[in-house]
Amino acid sequence: MKLEDLRKMVEKMPAEELAEGAARYTVVVGMGTCGIAAGAREVLAALIDELDERGITDVIVTQTGCRGLCEREPLVYVTSPAKEEVIYADMTPARAREVVASHIGRDEPLEAYVLAAGS
Repeated sequence: MKLEDLRKMVEKMPAEELAEGAARYTVVVGMGTCGIAAGAREVLAALIDELDERGITDVIVTQTGCRGLCEREPLVYVTSPAKEEVIYADMTPARAREVVASHIGRDEPLEAYVLAAGS
């Protein structure tokens, strides 16, 4: 997967509506060099693709640099205005799809992949 492919996927997300504060969740993927080397591009693509396939439009997907947990990359941070942040570690595209289905789709975090929760 190339960076340009990810840019095209991100462009499909409805940014105008989410900019007004309508986002139910924000999903952040660690895209530092360590994350990219561990497969973060593919994880990001899987998240965006799964949200699109499910017709979920009230989620912001973005990226961040390294946060110092290189050995647990790819990392995915799921936050909500009403709930505590959940950090998922050692993510794969398949696990990312599960996070969308369970955490975002049913509001049930996947404990098996959680590295940390809370502030």
